[in-house]
Amino acid sequence: MFSLIQLESFVAVAEELHFGAAAARLNMTQPPLSRQIQLLERELDAQLFERNSRKVELTAAGKVLLPAARRVLDLCSKTSLDVRRVATGEAGSIVIGYTAIAGQVALPAILRKAGAQMPGVSLVLREAVSVDQLDALSRGSIDIGLLRPIVARPGVITRPFMEDRLVAALPEGHELASGNGVSLRQLDGLPLMMYSTAEARYFYDLVMRLYESAGVHPRITQFASQAPALLAFVAAGLGVTLVPASSRDFAPPGVCFEELVGQPGLADLNRADLDVAWSESTTNPAVIRLLDIILEEGSGLADAGPSHSF
Repeated sequence: MFSLIQLESFVAVAEELHFGAAAARLNMTQPPLSRQIQLLERELDAQLFERNSRKVELTAAGKVLLPAARRVLDLCSKTSLDVRRVATGEAGSIVIGYTAIAGQVALPAILRKAGAQMPGVSLVLREAVSVDQLDALSRGSIDIGLLRPIVARPGVITRPFMEDRLVAALPEGHELASGNGVSLRQLDGLPLMMYSTAEARYFYDLVMRLYESAGVHPRITQFASQAPALLAFVAAGLGVTLVPASSRDFAPPGVCFEELVGQPGLADLNRADLDVAWSESTTNPAVIRLLDIILEEGSGLADAGPSHSF
C-alpha cells in the first residue's frame, strides 16, 4: 500500500510540474523525491508522469490520481487537526477561508476579536475564491468561509454577513470621473475588465445582469478572478471595471470610483453581499464560538445590514 509521503510527493510534483521545485517545496532533495514517485508508480503499476529534459507532464493515470490524492491528504490533515482539538480543548485550530476583499475589509476585525476572546485557539487562514471555499467546506478542509452567495451547497450553511454593492472603477482623470455617479449606458463601448467565469462566477453573472438590465452589451477585454487584479488593470489605463464598494479602501493609486446611477430598480439588482459559511455537521465548540463572534462583527461593519443568528 502506498504511503502518505508518496502521495505528498506525487501532489507536489503534479502541481509544480518540476522535480526540483517540488523537492524544495517539501524541504527535501530531488533523489529521495524521485524515489518516492518510483515507489508509488510501482505500487500502482502505472506511470504517473511523462518526463524528459524539457518538461514534466501528468499521464492519463496521473490525472486520475491527482484529485483523489488531494482528498486523501485533506482528510488526513483534517483528521490530524480534529484529534489535536479533542486533545487540547480550547487550544484547538480553526481553518478560515476568505476572499481577497473579505481579507481586507472583514477579516482584520474578526481576527482582533478572536485573538481577544479566544487566545488559545490557532487560526489557519486560506485565501480562496468563493467556489473553492464551498468545495473546501464540503470536503472538510476548512471550517469557516467568508464568501459570496453563489449557490446553495448541500451540507453547507450560509448566513448574510455584510451588505455590499458594485461601483464603477475608472482610471484617474477619466472623463466620466465627475463625482456625480455614472450610468451603465455611459460605460457602453468602454473596455471592461471582467471577472473570470471559472473562478468568480458570482461577480461575472452579477455584472452581466446589470449590463443586460440597462440594455448594454459589455466590451470585455481582460479577465481576472479577483478585484485587486481588475483594479490594477484599471490603474494601468486598460479600461473600466465594476467592483464591490468595500474594495475602494485598498485600490491602487490611479483609480477613482463612481456610484452606479440613473436606472430604476438598480439598487435592488446591485447587491454584492458577503456571507459566512460553515458545515452543518460541525460539532467543534471553538468553531461555533467563532461563528458567534463573526456574525456579531458583521452587525457592526459600516456597510453591514442587521445581524443574523444561526
